[in-house]
Amino acid sequence: MEILQFLIDGFAVSLTPMNIMWVTLGGLLGTIIGMLPGLGPATGVALLLPMTFTMGPEAALITMGGVYYGAMYGGSRASILINTPGDGAAVAATFDGYPMTLHNRAESALAISAIASFIGGIIATFVMVAIAMPIARFALKFGPAEYFMLFLFALSATASLTEGNRLKGFISMIFGLMIATIGIDGQSGIKRFTFGILEFENGIDFLVVIIAMYALGEVFKSFKNIEEGTKKVQTKFKKIWISKEEWKRSWLPILRSTPLGFFIGALPGAGGTMAALMSYTNEKQLSKHPEEFGDGAIEGLAAPEAANNAASVGAMIPMLTLGIPGSGTTAVMMGALLMLGLQPGPLLFQQQSTVIWALITSMFIGNIILAFLNIPLAGLLVRVLAVPPKILYPIVLGLAFVGTYAMSYSIMDFYVLIIFGLVGYFFSKAKIPITPLILAVIVGNSMEQSFRRAIKISNGELDIFVGSPLAICLLILTILSICYPFFKEMRKRKKEKTTDAA
Repeated sequence: MEILQFLIDGFAVSLTPMNIMWVTLGGLLGTIIGMLPGLGPATGVALLLPMTFTMGPEAALITMGGVYYGAMYGGSRASILINTPGDGAAVAATFDGYPMTLHNRAESALAISAIASFIGGIIATFVMVAIAMPIARFALKFGPAEYFMLFLFALSATASLTEGNRLKGFISMIFGLMIATIGIDGQSGIKRFTFGILEFENGIDFLVVIIAMYALGEVFKSFKNIEEGTKKVQTKFKKIWISKEEWKRSWLPILRSTPLGFFIGALPGAGGTMAALMSYTNEKQLSKHPEEFGDGAIEGLAAPEAANNAASVGAMIPMLTLGIPGSGTTAVMMGALLMLGLQPGPLLFQQQSTVIWALITSMFIGNIILAFLNIPLAGLLVRVLAVPPKILYPIVLGLAFVGTYAMSYSIMDFYVLIIFGLVGYFFSKAKIPITPLILAVIVGNSMEQSFRRAIKISNGELDIFVGSPLAICLLILTILSICYPFFKEMRKRKKEKTTDAA
């Protein structure tokens, strides 16, 4: 009954005409940004942050939420039509989505992509409603030691679960923690690493770092290709819908992949890419016709699309209830929450319940709106894919600089923006993941303060970090998150050796 009352209160806010307009605008902009190769939801939310500065907390979060899952809808459009993923989570959509287009089934591919995204998003939101409050109440048991261990687990999981070289993930994390130490120490009042620059005394604004790493980094990376044209995009379609036979093949994979995607999305550092790829592999193993996968199997598109949308909802759970972002995009949203004066964590549901339930209920509304946007208007929306890079990237650059200046009206932020934009470019060339750095910049200060409070409480004894069952569990999870990828690789090598021997 309590949750029902919260839902009623949330819908009362999210169903106002102004908030419906904001979620529609956010969803539309997110869909367009998601379609543009390389940008993705994190860049979209970072770029559009300045648009929310003059809004109230409810409208700002509703708009950013719309951008987030709008980008998840839009990311597969480029995958399906031009074999170019809009972001990492849309990679799996290229496996069967593009072959469907080559087989003159683009209409079915676009339709099942939107339908699977809608079902995955709606079911995941229902799950979120059911478990958000219990998790928030459980999180009230956390003290400084437990919070430190939680931050440690989140950072280690994010760094170790990154694709490729895990050492680079930890380098990224450490660099982020170093950035978080710049400024006046909150407990001693001592200036640290400010280099005599007055503007650095309040620390480096993590929002500037986010915009620089995602937006400018992407522009710098794509600069050498700016004169290239765009691939020819199909813009004339028959009726965008699916047949009964295609629905029969798709509905069970969608229902199977949604809880998998939600669970993976709720794990710090896992994200939509892992959810989509795991759901695709899972469906291929369960399919009666695995030979069709990679050649236009509709369930090979439906499963990852449901999973990555469910993952986007799942990623909000740890961010809202524990103050630990589950993905790069929720890390950006967490930064926006802090900017709005809201502290993510268990007390958020008590102190700002209206804001949070307005965000949750707006997900129901947003998914319905996006289903209508992405099916009847698909032919119109995909025209955005024909925008030349030499027009697109200057716009992105302009939005980044205007948004940065609007935060604090400081010219120094421009220098910070350019420097971290170059860092983002270097990271992309060196294949160093950005997400661990962003997460570390955001939670680094809170992690340090939690550690120092715990040490003060225990009079310098480190056993406080294993002084409760919760802290011990988090320590075990941290160790497992670091060790699991190594065991996974060992098992893979062993399997390959067995196959070669056979």
